[in-house]
Amino acid sequence: MSELPVVLVPVGVDDDALDACLAALDAGTPPGTRVWLADDAQAGPRGLAIAERWLARTALQADYTRRPRSIGEAAHLDEMLRACGDADVLVLASDAVPLPGWAVQLVACAARDPAIATATPWCNAGETASWPCVGEVLPVPDEPARLARAAASLPPHHPELPAAVNHAVFLRGSARQRAGGVDAASYASWHAALVDLSLRMAGLGWRNVLCETAFVARGGEGMPLGDDVDTLAARWPTWHARLAQFLMQDPLHTLRAALGHAYDNAELRTQPDLFTVDAAGDAAASDDGAAP
Repeated sequence: MSELPVVLVPVGVDDDALDACLAALDAGTPPGTRVWLADDAQAGPRGLAIAERWLARTALQADYTRRPRSIGEAAHLDEMLRACGDADVLVLASDAVPLPGWAVQLVACAARDPAIATATPWCNAGETASWPCVGEVLPVPDEPARLARAAASLPPHHPELPAAVNHAVFLRGSARQRAGGVDAASYASWHAALVDLSLRMAGLGWRNVLCETAFVARGGEGMPLGDDVDTLAARWPTWHARLAQFLMQDPLHTLRAALGHAYDNAELRTQPDLFTVDAAGDAAASDDGAAP
């Protein structure tokens, strides 16, 4: 399998969520994938112990860094992304629970169209990418392996989203650099900074899409901080109206229903399949043709 981009996990203050995130990351990501746990002086003693224990036993190629003092959410992500240069990356919220195959599916999505700047998976709390209902926060799915299998069975069309959503996102390095990177001077939250970055990349002709073949769960939505809402409105006067229109009209309603139908008809397996990625970047599964 081709090497996947590095997974960036900005460590948060919720110890239990971090523990669940790291366990799911181990279970649903190919061994040897590079992972960077970056702590903006957020984790307490228990969070540090969780990270150290995980680092000692994970099959992933993981590193941990911690700042001596916090610089803020958006500034911290900007620092991480600058360290990655023009490389493609996967950013995963530390309170998210990636379902099996999530990283392989996101990378395969981006490989299908070089114009894709961001690819966002489904989420139970993902605003425009929420499933089963748009804009609603619902409980973390009870049968994640079954849901992952259902998502992976959908035909990959990758429809447009208004902007990427911050539970998990593939970021194309060349698009990010062309757009000038994260504007950490204007935004406090990664939530708002990612919206701004998405809109700037779209203005240069890149696409922000839904990766309907992947699912990453989360306990709640990412939120703007400080003056982020006002800053977005001032810089992008049509943004809030566009977002509201998308949520009200739900142009992905048929696709949400298709995932529900696939989930209802999916067989739950206890033995996960092994992923491979072909030269074109498409995810391929084992003999039955269904990815986990």
